[in-house]
Amino acid sequence: MVIDVLERDDLPFPRSLPEFQRLFPDEAACAAYLERARWDAGFVCEQCGSSGEPYRFANRPGVCRCRHCKRDTSLTAGTVMERTHTPLPVWFWAAYLVASQTPGMSAVQFQRQLGLPRYETAFQILHKLRAGMVRPDQDQIGGNPGEHVEADETYVGGRTRGKGRGVHDMVLVAGAVEVKQRKPGGSLNKRRTGRYAGRVRLAVVPDRSAKSLGGFIEHIVAPGATIVTDDWNGYATLGKRGYLHTAVAERGDVQVAETFLPIIHLVFSNLKTWLRGIHHGVSPQHLQAYLNEFTFRFNRRFYPFNAFRSLLGIAGDVTAPTYAELYAKKLRPTTGSRHGS
Repeated sequence: MVIDVLERDDLPFPRSLPEFQRLFPDEAACAAYLERARWDAGFVCEQCGSSGEPYRFANRPGVCRCRHCKRDTSLTAGTVMERTHTPLPVWFWAAYLVASQTPGMSAVQFQRQLGLPRYETAFQILHKLRAGMVRPDQDQIGGNPGEHVEADETYVGGRTRGKGRGVHDMVLVAGAVEVKQRKPGGSLNKRRTGRYAGRVRLAVVPDRSAKSLGGFIEHIVAPGATIVTDDWNGYATLGKRGYLHTAVAERGDVQVAETFLPIIHLVFSNLKTWLRGIHHGVSPQHLQAYLNEFTFRFNRRFYPFNAFRSLLGIAGDVTAPTYAELYAKKLRPTTGSRHGS
């Protein structure tokens, strides 16, 4: 199931709390929204291909039955809501809260806002939505004329309580960001150079080797793009991989970093502040999911309400983690807090 995420007159974006309440007052309204998102021209049976008004059930609003072959089609099939026992309005409230709260929220806050009886339910819903934040056919960044990509890596984490003095759980995160240029003298041109961040990509990597860092770049950056990195030898193979690579020798000089790699360092700074301030520590097991959420928010920072339907649409054709998978390992948070979100 793939849901269209472009602007449509019959699928308006809820831009305020009263509008959200008016659009989605009950389960039937949420199911109707999913149905319109899936079949903009009306129901079409995936089994026999016949179209027309399906049978509907008052006690099962999320199911449509073909009048021709009698096959049931679940509106949540192929989404992060598949086989859920949680009512659709709770999922829609969850997507709205995640989309409309610019900095996001912890699972504890999320549980309170939705009135969920168990923390584990809130934690699982949030992680399922995070799984829907990454499109299976995610575009590669870079490659646009007049733009380049900054790439670097950083360690996320710190001292972990209960493990003794000086013991750290540090996780290596690689990042790349498009660098765009504003028109000189524009009202939005806040930086002296006029540079600002486009799309970002973040991923946990096992080490700083050329295989890991080069493989990360090759996966997320378009071939032939111009890339600026520091002079770490893990990036030395980028030229052979088909990129226009510039290596800058920082040697600990802050001025050099600010001149040649300011945007990716700003992204890393914002990421660490977000992890500490909103989630108060996350486990290494779930760090990639939080990187996906940060990326999702960062790339949609100019269009926050569009993210509501993106969450529901991007959730198509993804495999969301199960409860057992989320709690398979008991790992301590990376930022020193006792409880991750």
